[in-house]
Amino acid sequence: MANDALNLNPPNADEHITTHGSDWLWAAFSIFGLSFLVVLVLNFLRPRGTRLFHELALVILMVASVSYFSMASDLGATPIDVEFRGDGTRQIWYVRYIQWFITFPLLLLELLLSTGLSVSDVMTTLFMSLVLTVSWLVGSLVPSTYKWGYYTFGCAALFYIWYVLLWLAPRTTFAAGGVFRPAYLRLATYFCFMLITYPIAWACAEGGNVISPTSEMIWYGILDIFAGPVFLFAFLWHLKDVNYSIFGLRSGKYTDTAEKV
Repeated sequence: MANDALNLNPPNADEHITTHGSDWLWAAFSIFGLSFLVVLVLNFLRPRGTRLFHELALVILMVASVSYFSMASDLGATPIDVEFRGDGTRQIWYVRYIQWFITFPLLLLELLLSTGLSVSDVMTTLFMSLVLTVSWLVGSLVPSTYKWGYYTFGCAALFYIWYVLLWLAPRTTFAAGGVFRPAYLRLATYFCFMLITYPIAWACAEGGNVISPTSEMIWYGILDIFAGPVFLFAFLWHLKDVNYSIFGLRSGKYTDTAEKV
């Protein structure tokens, strides 16, 4: 079946995704959608009261699925004048930033809930992820050189997140003698490595207009898949043999109470 997304929803900028770009986005959407269904099954296989990390993953994957469905359909973008390499307009995908605004803090929360960080440290880190997302969104919508100021704000927030994940959190007292510490260190290192590539992608795409919107979609799509489904499945796999009670977290308390009654 032919992909008619760009015919039904014509591009609204001079530089826009191609049908091949839309095809890739449909493939990425399928990965996110399938991952959501797999995690949904895994979630129901877990005992009640031990589903928090799985349910966070479900929210992340659902939001990403909606976002990639929109982008594959050539929806959720607005034309913005380019600063470099031409005088026309380029598609800026605000729907992607809506996705990141919701999913980035939840991805961090998956990691940070497994550490001994205080609530204030966790909340500050989540706030920095919002600063990053909003700064880069505003920067991508600014046609002038001032966009790089917002880019710098976002990078500063990203450095703080790296500091927390790689320096502050590993030095906290993990529950149950640090049984999850080795897994956290592996996962946090992997996640931070993936985060390094996002500012590079932004500078080449929305910022410098160096790569085409289709190349942008391929780059961000690969990053989102590895920072989303791949990371989440790795996290949940490390979690499968860990006693959930070590985290001091309980979900489904209403169900527990109802059963006693």
